[in-house]
Amino acid sequence: MPIRLDQDRRAEVCLVTSRGTGRWIIPKGWPMKGRRDDEAAAIEAEEEAGLVGSTLRVPIGSYTYWRRTRVDFRLTRVDAFALRVKRQKKRWREQDQRRIVWLPLLEAADAVLEPELSTLLIGIAGNAKACDFLGRGKGIHF
Repeated sequence: MPIRLDQDRRAEVCLVTSRGTGRWIIPKGWPMKGRRDDEAAAIEAEEEAGLVGSTLRVPIGSYTYWRRTRVDFRLTRVDAFALRVKRQKKRWREQDQRRIVWLPLLEAADAVLEPELSTLLIGIAGNAKACDFLGRGKGIHF
């Protein structure tokens, strides 16, 4: 879950469109052999949105959603890792395949269709470990 702080230390999350349906989601991927899950999440954020930063090594939560395959729908669990965004590249791998938007957490929670992802976004403000990591020990605003 890529998050940056604006000049007033207000948290904003980056949402990307899914390639299949065009709905707003957080960058996510699949486990990668030889990589920790937080490392895989950082790689996906870079490929999907050009984001570079540091990840919290433990998930800040999880959510489930119905993933569409060619023949059916599958209930899929996603572990979300906080990515403290340092910068966004000018060019990245999936730049022409997705749209991105930066939103305050409440607006992002309204923009996503998955109820559990919306709840996870809203809950970040109450997650002390995530807030400490994102704010580097200083206060952040929501």
